[in-house]
Parts: sequence; C-alpha cells; structure tokens
Amino acid sequence: MGWDACAGLPSGGGLGMERVLVIGCPGAGKSTFARALQGATGLPLYYLDQLFHLPDGSHVSQADFDEGLAAILKAPRWIIDGNYQRTLAPRLARCDTVFLLDYPLSVCLAGAAARIGKAGYALDRTNLRSGIPPVDFRFPNRTTPPALRPIGAI
Repeated sequence: MGWDACAGLPSGGGLGMERVLVIGCPGAGKSTFARALQGATGLPLYYLDQLFHLPDGSHVSQADFDEGLAAILKAPRWIIDGNYQRTLAPRLARCDTVFLLDYPLSVCLAGAAARIGKAGYALDRTNLRSGIPPVDFRFPNRTTPPALRPIGAI
C-alpha cells in the first residue's frame, strides 16, 4: 500500500495533530502509514510492538509496558502505532487524532502475507527490535472489534 497522500501534509504538525493513534488489523498498513505520517508531520513515532517485545522473543512485563506507555503518553507530541486493546482507553483519552485502518479481511491478510518470508520483515520498521513473533491470523468475523467502538464518540 502506498501512502503518497501524506507527502502533501504540512510539516511540524501543521494540521493540528499533536497526539495521533494509528490502529487497525495486522496487515492493514499501520506501520507504513505511521512512517509516512511521521515524515510529513515530524511527530515522534512509537511502536507498541517495540515497547512490548524483546529481541529474544520474550516480552516485557505488563507493569513495564504500562510504565513505558505512560511515559510516551505524557509527551506533548507523538504518533503511536499499534493496537494492544487493554491500553486503548488511556490512549484514546490522551490523543487528538485517530487513524483507524479498517480494511476488509482479505486486504489485511494480503498485507500480512506480503511481509512474511521477506528477509527481515519484522525489521522494516524504523528502530524496531528484531525477534517480533509472526502475525496472528486469527481475525474476528467483523472488521471493527467492539473495543474500537469508543472511537465513534470522539
């Protein structure tokens, strides 16, 4: 997927976006979009997968994850890429913009499949640690999970 539309955005957060969430199913293009948005706005970009996963394939504790996320959320400007449903409410409460990449299952599966088997597919994200587990293909039957319903109220 290409995100050329971001190339025309004003730099430095000129659109009034200071705290942005990018969420959606695996394979939807969240990281690709978030990188393009970062390039267009200059906002710092954080990946929840990077915060959670360690290079050896293990992950940080819930307390360490929450502490790291809290530090990011306190910052005045950011883009956060990732789902992590358990932490969606505090992220929604702090953000001013949400990009929900809500594509059909077939699009998400194709996006996820396109990166599997590529050398370093988990490494194509800037500063992402190696050892990220493969994509989980157990998708819900509907495209927007109930956890994302609060977005409609924003």
